[in-house]
Amino acid sequence: MNAIPKNAMLKISPMQPEHLDAVMEIEQRAYEFPWTAGIFKDCLRSGYYCCVYLQGAHLNASPIGYGVMSVVAGEAQILNICIDPNMQGEGLGRRLLQHLIAEAGRQSADTVFLEVRSSNQAAFALYDSAGFNEIGQRRGYYPAKDGREDALVLALAL
Repeated sequence: MNAIPKNAMLKISPMQPEHLDAVMEIEQRAYEFPWTAGIFKDCLRSGYYCCVYLQGAHLNASPIGYGVMSVVAGEAQILNICIDPNMQGEGLGRRLLQHLIAEAGRQSADTVFLEVRSSNQAAFALYDSAGFNEIGQRRGYYPAKDGREDALVLALAL
């Protein structure tokens, strides 16, 4: 885990196609079954809310995390939220989650949904502390080494 210097320049900005290489590097380090570049490109093309968490001076800023969210008919679905594994444990995931929740509200969503692996206790604890409630389960939703893993479906009323 790397400590974030107090003077580090951090900001959340719209994801651009030129961010995809760095996003894919993080995605592949963070997940055993990562999204493909094509999925991210489709999300950008479809008009989903896609953002990157940038660290560094404006011209040299590099992504250290990202989020992807769909907002339709008053409901937001957080599809992917990730902080570089080397930067986790610094509160960045919480800040990114809060940003996505606020953006969902700006886009007139009244509920935010997401799925989390049943084995991902750290993520579940983050979502629980942010006010999400478990409302269901999707059996065999995620690929896993030994077949499939269940997802917990969580919701937050705005």
